[in-house]
Amino acid sequence: MEDGGKAAAGLGTLRAVLAILQWWGFNVTVIIMNKWIFQKLDFKFPLTVSCVHFICSSIGAYVAIHVLKAKPLIEVEPEDRWKRIFPMSFVFCINIVLGNVSLRYIPVSFMQTIKSFTPATTVILQWLVWSKHFEWRIWASLVPIVGGILLTSVTELSFHIFGFCAAMVGCLATSTKTILAESLLHGYKFDSINTVYYMAPFATMILALPAMLLEGGGVINWFYIHDSVIPALTIILGSGVLAFCLNFSIFYVIHSTTAVTFNVAGNLKVAVAVLVSWLIFRNPISAMNAIGCGITLVGCTFYGYVRHLISQRQAAAPVNLPRNQMEMLPLVDDKQEKV
Repeated sequence: MEDGGKAAAGLGTLRAVLAILQWWGFNVTVIIMNKWIFQKLDFKFPLTVSCVHFICSSIGAYVAIHVLKAKPLIEVEPEDRWKRIFPMSFVFCINIVLGNVSLRYIPVSFMQTIKSFTPATTVILQWLVWSKHFEWRIWASLVPIVGGILLTSVTELSFHIFGFCAAMVGCLATSTKTILAESLLHGYKFDSINTVYYMAPFATMILALPAMLLEGGGVINWFYIHDSVIPALTIILGSGVLAFCLNFSIFYVIHSTTAVTFNVAGNLKVAVAVLVSWLIFRNPISAMNAIGCGITLVGCTFYGYVRHLISQRQAAAPVNLPRNQMEMLPLVDDKQEKV
């Protein structure tokens, strides 16, 4: 029995490691491919790239649920699709588009560091808008995150104000989506695949017309002037397919790891993305810039750990206080399913 338990534990550890590695692989590859599309292929159309991702994700989610039967379909009433899913899809669309817009103007390393600001924007929005209270350890954990972002921004050698603003507003969009999910999706327990299944078609519908109006002419012109159209289109479509695979990998890693492991792995993933992007694109990074990025990631890890401790304490001894008077947890799950 003891040997059997050790074997099961070893198998579980191996499964978790493999899940994390494939999650890292898909995430870093998608980010690098998007940057490559904007920088090397000179396809500077973030709305169109986002639209391709949404279309591929819509098809992929349909296949995963109806053909592969990877997850059962979570049924949503038609009325709820427009009242609940559509507003979430709108924010989801803005979040993805702004991420791609920022990638066009700023290095991957800088964009990934800014995205780590999301826990801070989530806590601040809930405090300002919903008057929710958090204990001092949550606020203390935000100090290195904010300080690291400031240091990184001030010392960024490839700073671009538009790219920086797009990434920051993207953080707000991510936080808004997380907060809205509590009220709009109340009663539905979506996994990452069902989330994409319902939101990606709406996001495609929202973005298709703006993409055609704002970038259609440029895309057509790109087809005429670009030398190797077929290989370039293969890369663009490949990034869309891998974007869906990333969501599938998130579903796998969430069910293979603990909350603490998921949090640490998520922050290490950012470090891996920064390192790989630097090796490929060789964007200049100063010593202070690297230190700022490191401080931010340490702060995010500390934030996740504090949040996990508080959630365990509240689960063990729930307090019957009004919601706006409780020392509450930010609305970012221990295992946040990022789409």
